[in-house]
Amino acid sequence: MEKNPHYKVIVSDRARQMLANHVRFLAQKSPSAAREAKNELMEAIRSLYEMPNRFPFLEAEFIPPNKYHKMFVQKWHLILYQIKDQTVYVDYIVDCRQDYAWLVR
Repeated sequence: MEKNPHYKVIVSDRARQMLANHVRFLAQKSPSAAREAKNELMEAIRSLYEMPNRFPFLEAEFIPPNKYHKMFVQKWHLILYQIKDQTVYVDYIVDCRQDYAWLVR
């Protein structure tokens, strides 16, 4: 049986900052919910080392086709990433409860 290749996962500084902002905001209401959200997001990101193509591409008017894959985590978080060769680049972690129209302009 053939093994699935593993990918290197790189999280951009921008995505790290977005994650920190989400967790900080949540922690104001519930520190335990913030910890849980952070753990779930980090686990989801780590899972991309194997089969990152399992998630569909983002389809948006101003985003080039087949550029970003989209992965939803929990109810409100969207992780956008690119795959180049054997590397996954996590570029955005978006809270879908906020206006993120800036992303597709």
